[in-house]
Amino acid sequence: MKLIPVAAGLLILLTASIACAATGGPFNVRDFGAIGDGTNLDSPAINKAIAAASQSGGGTVLVPAGTYLCGSLHLTNDINLCLDAGAVILGAPQELNAYDPQEEFTGPHYQDEGHTFFHNSLIWGEGLTNVSITGRGLIKGGGISGSDHPNGGGDKSIALKRCRNVLIRDITIFHGGHFGILATGCDQMTIDNVMMDTQRDGMDIDCCRDVMVSDCRINSPGDDGLCLKSSYALNEARMTENVTIVNCEVCGYAEGTYLDGRRLPSKNNVGRIKLGTESNGGFRNITINNCICRNSRGFCLEEVDGGTMDSINVANLTLVDAVKYPIFIRLGERQRAPEGTPVGKMRNIFLSNILATGVDTNAGVEILGSADAPIEGLRMQNVRMVFKGGGTREMAARVPPEAEKSYPDFTTFGNMPAYGFYIRHAKNIELSDVRLSCEQADARPPLMCVDVNGLEIENFKADTAAGVPPGRFEGVKNASIRNSPGLKNTAN
Repeated sequence: MKLIPVAAGLLILLTASIACAATGGPFNVRDFGAIGDGTNLDSPAINKAIAAASQSGGGTVLVPAGTYLCGSLHLTNDINLCLDAGAVILGAPQELNAYDPQEEFTGPHYQDEGHTFFHNSLIWGEGLTNVSITGRGLIKGGGISGSDHPNGGGDKSIALKRCRNVLIRDITIFHGGHFGILATGCDQMTIDNVMMDTQRDGMDIDCCRDVMVSDCRINSPGDDGLCLKSSYALNEARMTENVTIVNCEVCGYAEGTYLDGRRLPSKNNVGRIKLGTESNGGFRNITINNCICRNSRGFCLEEVDGGTMDSINVANLTLVDAVKYPIFIRLGERQRAPEGTPVGKMRNIFLSNILATGVDTNAGVEILGSADAPIEGLRMQNVRMVFKGGGTREMAARVPPEAEKSYPDFTTFGNMPAYGFYIRHAKNIELSDVRLSCEQADARPPLMCVDVNGLEIENFKADTAAGVPPGRFEGVKNASIRNSPGLKNTAN
């Protein structure tokens, strides 16, 4: 590289531009007529720059500092859309009709509108190879909708369908709409160092394979933060598999207060990591490691539409101020799927090194299978949970509904009759090195097992109120309990 003597400040700017332009070009959107004043509609000019890069064989489309009012932007093959520091892509208001209409969808709608359509988005691509969105700039949803939009108005920040070799890195998304990032049927995808503060789903990774999500921070008070799905949006049951999620944080603070650092409480505090609810194709070989959930509904595994969830490994998960429940695991029979689809399966699940604090009264861990489809082969090891406590005798006497065909959520099941673990319809369950404590007395036992065949418990210790047994067992077979005070004599 030839060295050119320049002022220190200019050298820094040149270095940043070189970093954005690594793939070729750059094709500066201002050279194609973009103004960047936040008032004039710049998406036609940016689309011209993308088209020019594509026609030349690919390259970097550079969006320099400025605010660019945009409708739909159309990604193409071999494109790096680079948002330089200080650049803002601002979603146009609906009345400008600047978003592409919804594409035609043939086939039954087993998934909601948000998962069905992609073209009515702020930035979208379909059937692409080697596409990236990078840079230290901001995507600000502005006028995009936060709900399904049947008239075709923009409702997602980034939507990718059937793409391969995808990179999304370093960008920030604020007020991302129905989905900040929706990727469906995408393979070989990396999402790294993305900051997101939005009202609904942060990232939805649907029917995707060979995915790495790392070092991302997502605040989504009204819906899921980082969610894997396997819907029927591709008119087939396609499994989501070979996914690794590491070093990520999800939260449920009021929208906008994560980016500015205030972290104020919100009405719903969802912001969780979840597999499901859409689960037609199922999930396989999923690794989640070293993640934090703050002021949120924690971590969920939900297989309810006929697929198989297999080989799930979750380790080093910290749940701070867990709202409603820290861990919810459900195998149900909602069956939003073609007629005749059999009930799904859930097996080979390993959760280890789990720390949860500030846990609400609702419950700690809910493991709920179906009577004709038990959860099989689940192990939880090295678990430490601190509960607020305060559960009542009335809660302890409850029999939670089966609700096999209902939407799987804590509102369906209410407060559990055990404050710690409630396990029902399961096979070959292992609990090892578990410690549960309460800040105030709870009238419920810490553990309740119903219809469990094969239960192995070792070193389970929990606070109990006066006169409350450490565990209740109904229909438990083949139990082995060791080094767990008070539990040994209660199992049959």
